[in-house]
Amino acid sequence: MFKTLLIEIGVEELPAVPLLKELKNIEKKYADILEKNSLMCEFEFYYTPRRLVIWHNEFPTSQADSVEEFFGAPMAVAYKDSKATPAAEGFARKCGVSLEEIGSAEKDGKEVLYYKKDVQGRASSELLGEMLQAWISSLDFGKSMRWGSSSESFIRPIRWVNVLLEDALVDVELFGVKSAKHTFVHRISNFDATPVSGAKEYFETLKKGGVTLYPEQRRENILTAFAILENTHGIIIEIDEDLLDEVVAITENPTPLLGSFDEAFLRLPPEVIIVSMKEHQRYFPVFENGKLINKFVVVSNALTNDFSKVIEGNERVLRPRLADGLFFYDNDLKNGLSTQALEKVAFFKGLGTVADKIKREEKIASVLFDIYKPEAKIEDLTRAISLAKADLSSEMVYEFTELQGLMGAYYALAQGENAEVATAIREQYLPDGEESDLPSTPLSAIVAMSIKLDTLLALFSVNQIPTGSRDPFALRRAVNGLLRITKEHNMAFDIVKTLTMLSEGYEKIDMQKLESFFLERVKQYFKVNPSIVEAVLASGEREVLSLGKKIEALANLVDSEGFAEVSSTFKRVANITKDIDLNAALSVDEKLFENAAESALFARYTTVSANTYTSYEEELDALLGLKPELDKFFEDVMVNAEDAAVRNNRKSLVASIYKSILKIADIKEVSI
Repeated sequence: MFKTLLIEIGVEELPAVPLLKELKNIEKKYADILEKNSLMCEFEFYYTPRRLVIWHNEFPTSQADSVEEFFGAPMAVAYKDSKATPAAEGFARKCGVSLEEIGSAEKDGKEVLYYKKDVQGRASSELLGEMLQAWISSLDFGKSMRWGSSSESFIRPIRWVNVLLEDALVDVELFGVKSAKHTFVHRISNFDATPVSGAKEYFETLKKGGVTLYPEQRRENILTAFAILENTHGIIIEIDEDLLDEVVAITENPTPLLGSFDEAFLRLPPEVIIVSMKEHQRYFPVFENGKLINKFVVVSNALTNDFSKVIEGNERVLRPRLADGLFFYDNDLKNGLSTQALEKVAFFKGLGTVADKIKREEKIASVLFDIYKPEAKIEDLTRAISLAKADLSSEMVYEFTELQGLMGAYYALAQGENAEVATAIREQYLPDGEESDLPSTPLSAIVAMSIKLDTLLALFSVNQIPTGSRDPFALRRAVNGLLRITKEHNMAFDIVKTLTMLSEGYEKIDMQKLESFFLERVKQYFKVNPSIVEAVLASGEREVLSLGKKIEALANLVDSEGFAEVSSTFKRVANITKDIDLNAALSVDEKLFENAAESALFARYTTVSANTYTSYEEELDALLGLKPELDKFFEDVMVNAEDAAVRNNRKSLVASIYKSILKIADIKEVSI
């Protein structure tokens, strides 16, 4: 039998960010509890800042009846001379029955003690209290709190619980709060509890009380109102998805409103205004003809017919924020960019100050400039590196740390630095995420690479190597950034040679660990069958551009029809040559050929190896195209001939072919 089930857990306002981080796990954790209690069925989860709600349109009123089986010791152990042993008596106690009720059954070819009993499913109303306690306890919002005399903790105090199976109240208690047939609507509508007789009335009560229960409906309402504002005022509202998620999470009755601020504040860099609005006030910036204007959109949670006071209040709150920003900005412009203060700021224990880090970055940048010879001036590179961290001591970056680099670029231009230098300062931390933009110029690329490489080398030199998921200095992200930059700017970056060359200025670096760390990121970077990356790395290739091209070439061939048969042939080639030193010179003497298949294979290989190829894929395709000749060779020729000279000559022929393939990839490593 099935009935509707409504579960509402009322709380004080939930903070948006912790809720959103745990959101993807909430439904799964509840589903796990349903499954554990043999009550798995479909459900929907909703939330507002004041409630967590689960709705079952059809919920089983009891667990299904089941059969429980018990297997014990072999009969030969359970009974000796027709008398029950302690093993049999213990089994009976475990099953809760007398010895006379215990039977036997065959298991794994032996006759063993056996007991079967029918288990009647429990009523779900008896289980719901335990289930909800387990669910609430499983939720991880980061920090939690205690309130009243309770020894338990949760992200926010629980204020009411309402559990309705059809229209009947289920007796549940959480954190000392007993379930009751009431809910709470929007505070402006009614501050007190509102009685509800059943699920149908519950949904109607929330709607009448100014609560939009469904998150997706709140999101849709916000976006619809945004579109109306845009059409009405001829503006564009910048929709930050993360900010939108937050606003959905903190409102029960969202109403977007258009506010404004003094045009004088537009003298600030637009990023400063946007950060001030987003981070502190959760406002959406507004643009007109591609430029930020002195307006903003706030999503109000108020329940009123006159929002003028709400708009006025938000405008009043924003003004001092922007005034502070303008004060910092003017002070920073007056003081100019300087790294003097960074001489007293420690970078990391054993690695000196931030000023010392800048000096190391300058040396790395100089080496990279000599390697890649970009169309840029070395003076601009030196200037960009020397000023890149200067804004860390500015008042603006002290207040808004996320603007580091960006403010440095503005200040650099204001004090007369050229655009190349300013761009490099602005882009020094790029890429700062998987989908992030990349440095736009060769000069910016070298600056960004130098910063990442110093961080990597310096921290490895003091044994700050990431372990497991721990990576406080984002070294994995730094390597990913290096890989993306070199690919974007077509820079031939040899992992081993470059890191070894640059490591001379650092102490105690375990280069083997550093290379392994780098290669682990390479394996994650290329979105192909992992064994393909392993195969190319097994060839000894360590130059990033060539790695990418070889991986792409091999991946295309692996995906082609018939590769499984090709792979089988060349894995046989690899097995035959496993005891041969492929680094040694290999020679093949045609005079020792005894079979036409040998001559045919050698002639075909000689032609293939003499050709010039425009891509790794073309070359690899040609080498793997030797399959017919190799198959014929293996069919007609005994490789391990009795004559040592003939045997070695045949192995050298096969090894020469594999050695040519190994320059691109070790085929035997590919698994399909």
